[in-house]
Amino acid sequence: MSPVTSGPTPDPRPAPRPGPRWSAFAVVAVIALSFNLRPVATAVGPVLEEIRTALGMSESVAGILTALPGLVFGLVAGIAVGLVRRLGVTTTLVVALLTLIAGLVARSFAGHSGLLLVGTVVALAGAAVGNVLVPAFVKRHFPGREAGVMSAYAAALGAGATVAALVSAPIAARAAGGWRTSLGVWGLVAFLALLPWLVLLVHERRVHGGPAPRPARLDGAMWRSRQAIALAAFFGIQSMQAYVQFGWAPQMFRDAGLSATYAGSLSGLIAAFGIPAGIVMPLVVARMRDLRPVMVALGAILSVGYLGILWAPTTVPWLWATCLGLSACAFPAALALMTARTRAPGITAKVSGFTQMVGYLFAAAGPFAVGALLQATGGWTVPLVLLALCGPVLAVAGSLAGRPHIIDDDLV
Repeated sequence: MSPVTSGPTPDPRPAPRPGPRWSAFAVVAVIALSFNLRPVATAVGPVLEEIRTALGMSESVAGILTALPGLVFGLVAGIAVGLVRRLGVTTTLVVALLTLIAGLVARSFAGHSGLLLVGTVVALAGAAVGNVLVPAFVKRHFPGREAGVMSAYAAALGAGATVAALVSAPIAARAAGGWRTSLGVWGLVAFLALLPWLVLLVHERRVHGGPAPRPARLDGAMWRSRQAIALAAFFGIQSMQAYVQFGWAPQMFRDAGLSATYAGSLSGLIAAFGIPAGIVMPLVVARMRDLRPVMVALGAILSVGYLGILWAPTTVPWLWATCLGLSACAFPAALALMTARTRAPGITAKVSGFTQMVGYLFAAAGPFAVGALLQATGGWTVPLVLLALCGPVLAVAGSLAGRPHIIDDDLV
């Protein structure tokens, strides 16, 4: 049975290819947006201790703060596909950027923990919409070239995460506003990313005489696809690890006796692997039929990284940070699978929304659980052992998600 469409302007097909100039401009816009989707999370960890001191924040509240990325990303992912049916992809992404900017600026002026949490939620909601819709934008506007553009997208995500982690503590130490300036500066960076999307929006309205055609509604419950479920589990485990690392890795190293600057540098090293991983992994997914050896390796080095921090945190901390960074190759692999294992742009949007909704909600429990376990046990042994045990689970879920099968065929 063919996919069922609804709505005034259904269009499940790839968009006509734009001219070379606008195609290149669209890639620039994707990169600019992607660069701004992670600093809202990664800029917090290196200055978490300063935030806690300034606002009188408990370890449990700090755990909530570090859990918010996964929680908000998961909740908003389920809404994003509905928004794009009403507004179109480009308009929705412009609204997302405006929301991100508002939240980033607001939280930098927070006078107590509650306002900081609210501003963070608003900023994360904007980033969440970008997370879901960029793969669908790429699938629709770059048919046959998804792997290359997804490489640029994932690399820009890694670059944004890395830069934010590296400069957060130094800015807080040198700027007059301290941690507030360190967090607020990303509102300006996001504003710069908004500009090319405004140009794209105007261009689309001129070409189409209004908003660009909206994706068709394609029926079929994601729960009918075992591969979609495996992809959501793989994405969830990886995302849980990522946000635990964003929020708590600097504190792990600081509690072991390393300085704030060194701990922030190690956090930046972890994030830095996202740049080459973002370039390489979409190409690996596109060219390798059997991804099981890759997935097993990612799970193994994830476990090694956490066990190294547990047993010898100050001996070779750069090695443990490297292991955690390499294991994060799972993230661009999951993003690439969303386009590589789907056929129609509308299905790509649904798979992206489903995977990120389920995956991020699962991931949200990780940072909060780490904070709660840290407070309950008074040390890092139990949290680190449990985190290390996630390695084998990541390997199994990734192997199932990477099977050479098209998810569209499960939904028709």
